[in-house]
Amino acid sequence: MDLKEIRKIVELMNEHGLTVFDMSKEGFHLKLRKGPDVDALRGLIGSFPAAPAYAPAAAPAAAPAAAAAPAAPAQEGEAITSPMVGTFYRKPSPDSPSFVNVGDAVSEGQTLCIIEAMKVMNEIKAEKSGVITAVLADDGNPVQFGDVLFRIK
Repeated sequence: MDLKEIRKIVELMNEHGLTVFDMSKEGFHLKLRKGPDVDALRGLIGSFPAAPAYAPAAAPAAAPAAAAAPAAPAQEGEAITSPMVGTFYRKPSPDSPSFVNVGDAVSEGQTLCIIEAMKVMNEIKAEKSGVITAVLADDGNPVQFGDVLFRIK
């Protein structure tokens, strides 16, 4: 394959809005990619730590005392973690009540929240019955795989 043929392929990619071209023939392999490498970006985004759910700079002097008080109730109960990366929503729509609140009794299979990933709304259901002791994720904020969303006892 010569340079003229490769240029023609690039022109066709531009003309038809293609972002990837892959061709193999007798001892020759050509792969053209236009734009960002989506797979590499996904890996890079997944490697970033989760954003904190609060702003620690709000009260630096009171932070140690404030952190010690809520730490005990937050650890009460078993953690319910995010099974995926996405955006956490406590309610099915902006004008609806939350699926669950602290103190609510839930049964196995009950919807606790929604995590939106790639424009798909995924319902996260309780794996066991119990009482919600803490809601640790903020509505509308991104969550990572393994982030603690709720605690249940």
